[in-house]
Amino acid sequence: MTSEFPAERGPQEPTTATGHEFDPYLAKGEVQHPDQTDPHFGHLITAMVTPFTKDDRVDFKAFEALAVKLVDEGNDSLVVSGTTGETSTLEDYEKADLVRAAKSAVGDRAKIIAGTSTNHTSHDLEMAAKAERAGADGQLVVTPYYNKPSQDGVLAHYRAVADAADLPLMIYDIPGRTGIPIATETLLRLAEHPRIMSLKDAKNDITATTEVLTKTGLEVYSGDDQNVLAWMAMGAAGVVSVTSHVAAPSFRRMVDAVLNYDLKEARIAHSELGPVIRALMTRVQGAVSSKLVLNWLGFPINTDVRLPLVQANKVEQELVLADLREAGWTL
Repeated sequence: MTSEFPAERGPQEPTTATGHEFDPYLAKGEVQHPDQTDPHFGHLITAMVTPFTKDDRVDFKAFEALAVKLVDEGNDSLVVSGTTGETSTLEDYEKADLVRAAKSAVGDRAKIIAGTSTNHTSHDLEMAAKAERAGADGQLVVTPYYNKPSQDGVLAHYRAVADAADLPLMIYDIPGRTGIPIATETLLRLAEHPRIMSLKDAKNDITATTEVLTKTGLEVYSGDDQNVLAWMAMGAAGVVSVTSHVAAPSFRRMVDAVLNYDLKEARIAHSELGPVIRALMTRVQGAVSSKLVLNWLGFPINTDVRLPLVQANKVEQELVLADLREAGWTL
C-alpha cells in the first residue's frame, strides 16, 4: 500500500552556494526558500534622527541617549546619518562623529550602520573609508539620486563603494527618492560581491522582492514600515524603520512573533501599529515627525531640523495627533 504522505527527508538537504536550503518537495532544487532567521544586522533596525541644538549644532548628548533608548527597546542595529538622519545637510565630519558617538553609547550591544551616500561616487568612496575609520560596522548606500544612471552605472557605483572599505554593505533601493529603481537583474549581479550583504527594499514590488529572496543570499529588510509583516512572511530578515523611534517595542513584538511562527500575534501587532505608522510616515517627513513625537513623549530632543526641512505646522501636528489618538495614545 502506498503511503499518502511523502517519505521522510534524508539527513542532508541540497543547499545553494549561499547556504540556503532547497526544498525538493516544492521546487526540486530550482528555487531556494529563504529563512533569514540569523541576519548579520539582526531583525529590527532604526534609521536614527540627528538631534540638533537651538543653534543648529549636532546635539550629541540627545543622540547618545536616543541610541541607548532604542537598543534598550530591542533594536539590533542602528543607522546613523541616513535619510532620516538628514544626511544631505550633515557635514562629513559630523557624520563621522555620529558614528563614534553611537559606538561609544551602545558599545557591542548593537551594530552601527553608517549612511555614506551622496550622488557623487568619488565622494561616496571617501565617506565609506571615513565610516570604517570611525568604527562603523556596516554602510547603507542609496542609489545615486538625481543623476539617473543606467543600470550599468548603478552596478559600477555599488561595486566601487563596496570595494572602498572593509564593511558589509546594505543596498538601499528607494526609487521614490532617487528617481530610478534598481533592476532585479542588477541586484542579482550585485549580490555576487562578497561585501554586499543586505538590501533595504523600499520599492514596493512584491514580485521583484520575491525574486531577490529566492535567487540570492541577500538579507532583505523592508524599507517601508507598513510592509514589515508581508516582507517577513516572504522570508525577509526584518525592517529598517523610522516609526520605531517611538514604537520599537511593538515592532520587536511583531518581528519576534513572525520568527516564532505566531501569525495571530504578528497580525495583532501589525494592526496596532497601523495608525502610528500613518502618523510618522505620511503627514510630514520622517525626521520631522520622529523628533516631534519623541518630544511629545517627553524624550529630551528639540524638534529642530535643518533647511530645507521645516518643523510641522499646526495643521500637520493635528493630523499626527489624531492618528496617535486613534492608536490609543494619550498625548
